[in-house]
This record gives sequence, C-alpha cells and structure tokens, in this order.
Amino acid sequence: MMSNLRIEVIKILEAGKCNFGHKPGETFDYPEEKGKICSAAWHTLYPYLSGLQYGASYPWEEDANSITLCCPDYKNPVVFKITRIE
Repeated sequence: MMSNLRIEVIKILEAGKCNFGHKPGETFDYPEEKGKICSAAWHTLYPYLSGLQYGASYPWEEDANSITLCCPDYKNPVVFKITRIE
C-alpha cells in the first residue's frame, strides 16, 4: 500500500542560506507538492521517498516512519526530514 509523505525543512547548515529559497519550517506534502522542492535536493530525497512510500524503514533512524537527509549543496546543506503519514 502506498503512503503519503510529508517533507519538512529542518535547518540549513554552514552559511544558512538556500539558493533555491528553502527555509526551516517549510513543509511539503508528497506527492502533491513535489514540484516545489529544489531539483538538486529532489535527486537526493527521491530514493528514500520512494522507499518510505512503499513501506521501507531505515534501521539507523530512531523512528521507522521517517528519515533525515541533507541536500548536496556543500556550502549550504539543507536538512530535510521525510515522514510517512499513516
């Protein structure tokens, strides 16, 4: 069964400014709002989104319904949390 997901911007590391304009506290519902996420971040998030959507969990995470990831911008890594909505 396919689950809906919520993507949240947790924080921005280093210089603290996302060139795409993401800000801490923003949330996006997946799949409805996938077009609002930076394409570089999207390529990092997608494999994990797909896994969570179809029931996967990641053993290094404390919560089996979420995962925390960073985008690939080494000067301003945006930290995203993806949560499966039951």
